[in-house]
Amino acid sequence: MDRDTWIIIGIAVAIVGVITLIGAIKMGKRLFVTKRMLGELGTGGKVAFWGALVYTILPVDLLPDPIYLDDMGVLGLALLYLTNLLRKRNGGKLLPGQRDKPAKQETPR
Repeated sequence: MDRDTWIIIGIAVAIVGVITLIGAIKMGKRLFVTKRMLGELGTGGKVAFWGALVYTILPVDLLPDPIYLDDMGVLGLALLYLTNLLRKRNGGKLLPGQRDKPAKQETPR
């Protein structure tokens, strides 16, 4: 391949890296917000939170670090687990900032 092709490939990889980095940062912020809303975590919540954080920060990953898709997956799973803990603690209510689903309206027959 010639030099121009390598430059285009490098730019594409950089763009994917930046996009996935932004996604990982947003998910990390959401993870901290959810942990703060939970207050005291049980053992499972602590393992999910700290495990996801350590995996994201450490350089040893399933995929090389310019591509944060595996980090986003781990953060997403931890966020899903912590969100479920929060819903259980709040009696199944939706998270703050979310609207309740509107009730279905019956159509007259």
